[in-house]
Parts: sequence; C-alpha cells; structure tokens
Amino acid sequence: MATTYLDSVHTPADLRKLTREQLKALADELRECVLSNVARTGGHLSSNLGTVELTIALHYVFNTPHDRLVWDVGHQTYPHKILTGRRERMPTLRQLGGMSGFPRRDESEYDTFGTAHSSTSISAALGMALAARQKGEDRDAVAIIGDGAMTAGMAFEALNNAGVERDARLLVVLNDNDMSISPPVGALNRYLAQLMSGNFYAAAKNVGKTVLGPVPPLFELAKRLEQQAKGMVVPATLFEKFGFNYIGPIDGHDLDSLIPTLENIRDLMASKQGPQFLHVVTKKGQGYKLAEADPVAYHGPGKFDPAVGLVAPSAPGKQTFTQVFGQWLCDMAEKDKRLVGITPAMREGSGMVEFHRRFPERYYDVGIAEQHAVTFAAGMACEGLKPVVAIYSTFLQRAYDQLIHDVAIQNLPVVFALDRAGLVGADGATHAGNYDIAYLRCIPNVSVACPADERECRQLLSTAFEQDHPVAVRYPRGAGVGVPTLPDLSALPFGRGEVRREGSGIALLVFGTLLYPALQAAERLGATVVNMRWAKPLDTALLADVAARHEALVTLEEGSIMGGAGSAVLEALAAAGSAMPVLQLGLPDEFIEHGDPARLLAAQGLDAAGIEASVRGRFGHLLQATAPDLKVVR
Repeated sequence: MATTYLDSVHTPADLRKLTREQLKALADELRECVLSNVARTGGHLSSNLGTVELTIALHYVFNTPHDRLVWDVGHQTYPHKILTGRRERMPTLRQLGGMSGFPRRDESEYDTFGTAHSSTSISAALGMALAARQKGEDRDAVAIIGDGAMTAGMAFEALNNAGVERDARLLVVLNDNDMSISPPVGALNRYLAQLMSGNFYAAAKNVGKTVLGPVPPLFELAKRLEQQAKGMVVPATLFEKFGFNYIGPIDGHDLDSLIPTLENIRDLMASKQGPQFLHVVTKKGQGYKLAEADPVAYHGPGKFDPAVGLVAPSAPGKQTFTQVFGQWLCDMAEKDKRLVGITPAMREGSGMVEFHRRFPERYYDVGIAEQHAVTFAAGMACEGLKPVVAIYSTFLQRAYDQLIHDVAIQNLPVVFALDRAGLVGADGATHAGNYDIAYLRCIPNVSVACPADERECRQLLSTAFEQDHPVAVRYPRGAGVGVPTLPDLSALPFGRGEVRREGSGIALLVFGTLLYPALQAAERLGATVVNMRWAKPLDTALLADVAARHEALVTLEEGSIMGGAGSAVLEALAAAGSAMPVLQLGLPDEFIEHGDPARLLAAQGLDAAGIEASVRGRFGHLLQATAPDLKVVR
C-alpha cells in the first residue's frame, strides 16, 4: 500500500498541515503500517488498530509534546509512536535493543509518562496539569483510558481528586471499545453499554437548543428540564457527579466528529471551565476484519501473515505452565467443590477459559481490580471456600497491602497462582516477575513454591491447595522443558527439596526452572545439584546436610538476587553459625529490557554456559579439572 501522506509525517507538526480529507487517507495508511509491522514482529494489534483515528485527532488538535498525552496501559500506542518520529524503528518493536511496546520517557519526548499497567493515566495527567498550574505554564494534559482500565479503583481515586480542581486543564478521554483484554465485566461496563444508546439524549438536547434558543425564558426552562431528564436518558451521569463536564459518546473512528469536538474541549480547557471528560466509542481491531471478529486472539499475536491470519501450529508444542495451571484448576475443582477461581480480568492470559466454561458458578472475574481480587478471596476463605487467585507476578504487587493485612495476618488459605514469574521477554521490565520471592518471603504465614518443570508445577499446586495458610506457586511464561504432567492430583512434600545430582566440592541450590541449565552446567563442573522447590519455608534440614558435605554453595533463581531465595539461604546459614562461602546467581539490581527470553537469561549468565563460567570464576580452585572452560558470549 502506498504511504503518500504517512511518508510526509515525521512529527505531529507535519500532521497538522494536512486537510481533513488527507487525514482520513493518513488513517488508512497508518492502520496498514501498524498491521504490517506487527505481523512481522508480533505485538499488540487489536488495541492499536482501534486507536488510529483517535491518535491522529489528539495530535492534530493538541500541541504535543508541549501539551501532554498520557496513555493508559500503553499497549495502544503504536500509532502514536509512528506519528512521533519512530516509524523507522517499528521493525525492532519489542526486540532486544529495539523499541519498547509501551510508552517510555527515555525513548521520546512525546512519551510523557512511562506505563504498561492499568489505570494510572488520570492520576499522572492530573499531576501534570496541576504542576503546570503551579508553574504558571500554558499547558493541557490529556489522559486516554480504556473502559477496562476504568474499572480499577485507582482511576476513581484520581477522578475524585480531579473533580474538585476546577481550574485544572485536564481532559480524560474514555476509549470505550467494550473490551479490555478479556471480555469486560461489572456494573460499570453495563453502565457504559447503556451510554452507547445516548444518541437520543444528544439529539434531543441539540433540537431543544435550536428551537427554544431564541426564546430565553423557554430555553432556561428546557435547560432545567434537560438536567433532570439527562439522568433518565443517560443513566446515572457518573462522571458529572465527579465534577467533570461529560461529552459523548461519539464515534472514535470519525475524524469529522473527533476533531471539532476536541477543538471545542480544548477551548473549554483554555478558559478554565473545569476538568473535561470525553467518551469515545471505538472498535478493537478496526479495519482488519479478522481482528474485528476475534479481538482477543489478535490482542497480542506473534508473527503472522496478514492475508491469512493466525494459523494453529501443525503440531502441538510443549505444554505451557499456564496450560498446566488451567488443567489443574479444572481437575481440582472437579474433586473439591470448595474451590473457586478468581482473576482480575485475565481469563485468557491466566489459562482460565476452560474453567469458566465448565464451572461458571465458581468463576469470578472481578475486572482490573487486583486489590479487590485479593480481599474478595479473603472474604471467601473466611466462609470456608478455597480460593485460587490466578494473577501475574507483577499484578500481585498492586495488592501488596491486601495480601499482608487481609490474607496473611488472618492466615487464610488462599492459593496464589503467580504466572509470568521471572523474565517475560517482549513485554520487558514492566511485566517481568522478578520480585515475587523477595516481596513474598518476608511476609509471615506466606509460603512460596518454585516448581522446576511442568510436572512439579501441577504437583506443587496440589500441595499449595492442601495447606491451611496462604501459598504462592510461581511459574514462568511459556513452556518448560517438556516433562509430562501426571494425570492424578498427587502432591509433593510441603517445604521439602530433593538432590537431583550427586557431585562433590560445590553444590548448586536451584529454585525453579533454572534447574535444567544447572544440571547441564553441573555435568561439566562435577557439582551436586539440589532442587530446592520452596523459597519459603526453606528446607533447612536438606540445606544443612548439603552444606556439611560440600566446600561451597551456589544459589540459582530467576528472580531478584536482593532479598531473594539466595538471601534466604544466607540467612539460614548465618543462623546456624556457618560461614560457608556462597555465590548468589540471579537477576541483578536493575530493570532488564525487553527481548527474547533465552537471550535475556544468557545475558545475565543464567544459561548453562553462564552458570558454569560464574562458578569457575568464583570457585575454580575447588573444582576438579572436569572440562575445559567454555567461552561465554555475553
């Protein structure tokens, strides 16, 4: 497809030189550019196809980057990146050393606020608007938030704060596509669906102004009647109750509607008419029929042929940890009627589609509300149910207070299935579950299991479910080494590890899936390998036995070294009065960028060659000459 207009747009200033008709042609070119690039690299597709016209209109009307655009979540910003000078970098999207799939302040001045998790945009944009007011700067701030993100409590905290700042030059754009990632849930979504039928209200309002405008007394009467009727025709005018001037809903794919509406709102903001709220209706996957028909499947696809669409692999691959969890959840639910499954709007990502289908009365999607999800689970546990909260490692961080106060202090038997533990690859630092061992093991009553493979994942989930206190089972994104699961629901001993390879001199203590590269390294090192399985409680009896038979220890974890499982080993040794030398291998005290997971692990020295090199570098004098040193490419 020719890119006549897109070729001429290097910054939003170029965009503002185009006519309305040229902008419509630009939208077609921009949509094709997004589709062709995501098909080559993988990435978020449906959400980006749905925001093409909205992105063009925002950059056309507002003086970016002087005016601030703050994107919520940020997985809909590929059009924004293309229009702000990064089109040539699109082939590097989400690859090692390439462009991020989310807004990043260090990537462009147009990325005014870094993000990748939900519901932060209104808070950040309000902060920017009030900072501009305090500094005496003539500047607008715009938050673009989706209907899914609007279900989170943080969004409402920000609305509540913004509504009293009457001179804040703030616009909140609600991008209503009736979809977050999983199908949306809750009362707010039903309210937004009702707003979709608000055209009658808008038409009646405009007719009233036209007919009665020349007669002031009648117009004032009509205005008062309108204010009363508005609550009936557009239910519950929620956002106006917060103090916003609500406008909409309007078609988010119609530039002839978007641009003049945004221009009017911009003028209202300049005259300090209070915070503004624009409700736009868009369609995920807009312009690509396959994505329109199945926006979930095309939310974050890998590489594909746009002419063909997504194709199922010819041969089934290895089972992913997420699939292992989903199957276990269904099997355990069949066995134990007390089990309930809870997710904060991640049914597909957490592997709960089949559970939802088979046990709909025991499935609870609470929306993008992690804090609520945890306390909701605590309430169910108080009544004798056995809640399993399927949640990403980084999403549980958002509910840390609830985890401590509502679950741990009351010692309630909630199972946390922590998906995306460790490095996650293309999503980068914002989604990498590097900190769960460190932030969980310091909480009393909470246990942390670290399965090494698919079989152990299923077994340790069963172990966790048997306990009468909170237990987290952490497992990575993607597939393991291919160890088949057992069909039964057998558990492993609670808090116990195992020796997987007997060696001498040095013992490698492994927490999680690094067991297999550790076994490879140990063959060349002649070392012992211990599959610790539990970061908490630590198997101190096994640790004492191994320490007594070796001269040095190496801890391995795909998690933060600071405060992690290796730190637990050091603490246990210190408590026992041992001064045994210990080398801690894991993730360093830095945020690790996006890229291929295997390459990222190798770069951190956590593949077999890297483990061997680190051990030889620290404890080479303790090793028997078992093999020549390998050259490690960092």
